[in-house]
Order: sequence, then C-alpha cells, then structure tokens
Amino acid sequence: MTDANAPAPKKPKRLQRLLPLVVLAAGLAAFFAFDLDRFVTFDALRANRGRLLAWVESYPLLAPFAFGLLYVATTAFSLPIASLLSLTAGFLFGLPVGMLVVVVGASLGATLVFLAARTAFGEGLLARAGPALRRMEQGFRANAVSYMLFLRFVPLFPFWMVNLAAAIFGAPLRVFMLTTFLGIMPATFVFVNVGRGLGAILDAGATPDVGGVLTPDILVALALLGLLALAPAIYRKVKARSAAPGAAP
Repeated sequence: MTDANAPAPKKPKRLQRLLPLVVLAAGLAAFFAFDLDRFVTFDALRANRGRLLAWVESYPLLAPFAFGLLYVATTAFSLPIASLLSLTAGFLFGLPVGMLVVVVGASLGATLVFLAARTAFGEGLLARAGPALRRMEQGFRANAVSYMLFLRFVPLFPFWMVNLAAAIFGAPLRVFMLTTFLGIMPATFVFVNVGRGLGAILDAGATPDVGGVLTPDILVALALLGLLALAPAIYRKVKARSAAPGAAP
C-alpha cells in the first residue's frame, strides 16, 4: 500500500533536465572547436572514394548500419553536414538503401533532439508564456499532424529548429516521429537520387552545388505538398468559424 503521508517525489533539478540538451549543444561546439568539418567535405570524399566503395562492397550490411549511426549523430548534434551526407548516401548505397538509411537516421536523430528539448523545457516555458503563445500551443496540439508535415515538407525553417519547436509546443512523440519520417522523404529522395551521379562530378574535379539540389520546380512541388498537409487544419478552422455563434449563414 502507498503511504498517503509519504513525500511527493521530487521533480528533477533544472540542471538535470537541461543535461541532455547541454550534451547535444556541447557536441556541436566540439565539432567546430576541433575542426572536424575538414573530414566531411567533397575533397575528402574524392580522396577516399575508393576506400569507401571497397568498404561498402566488403561489408554490405555493416556499412549502411554504420552510416546510419553517423547520420543519427549528425542530426542529434545538429551538425551542418546533413546535405553532404545525403548525397554521399546516394553515391555509396544507391537510391533504395541510401534513402532508407538517411530517413531512418534523420528521424532517430531528430527524435533525440525532441526528447532532450522536451525534458529540458517541459511545461515550464509555456506556463510562463503569454496568452498568445498559449493559443499557438493549443492550435499546434490540435493540428499537430498537419503542422508537422507542413514544416517537414517545406524547408522554411532549419531542421533543428522544427525539432525544438515541436517539443516546446507539445507535439506527441508518436506524431513527431511519424510526421518526421514521412515528411522528410520527398527531399531525401531528391538528394539521394542526385548523389547517385556524384561519381561523375568527382571525376570531373568539380564540386557539387548543394544549395542547387532543391531546384525551383522541386521547391514548388514541396510547397504544394505542404499546402496539402495543411488542408485538414484549414478546413477545421473554417468549419469552427462557420459554426460559431453569430456567424453568417
């Protein structure tokens, strides 16, 4: 039986709650402090492409698993090399395997950021926020699937920022994971597919234009997908307004 007079369990201290987020931030800082980005460049890929391809051929199961772990860490620490790794996945593994590795790795890494942010902030941040932010939270919770798919389909905000915002506004974990997995598929397909032709670009001594992978046509297509994802939320808002007292017939 539970002792009614027993003291309530203490809430984790603020430092303990912040620890996971601090660790992730420290990993990002260490990446730049130790100049680790010099190992993840197109020049480094060009110099080591033979070794990498031989490694993939020798270890067809271990190689994509290890690459996936690298992608999890890259996403969790919010390292600015995700686009290059997505192209490299297409170069090393081809479209089906490369896309699966990137989508799973990015989704798991994003979930780690989400959980760290939710542990750090919990309900405290919004509890101290004004009514406007509280209304935004309520709207986000009510339309979490639509909003999350929109944010994943349309690259308006940095990936890490969406992870933090979803945690702050209380998106359910299952919704976050599912919408992340589905929402990053279109852009991932584009990057991995372009990466399949990376060998020819490296042979020519050229450097791929990462910023040009998402062409205007592709961005328009992603925007349309985003608008389609928002359609249920828009419909619910319109229906609620029309059903409100005093609304015009």
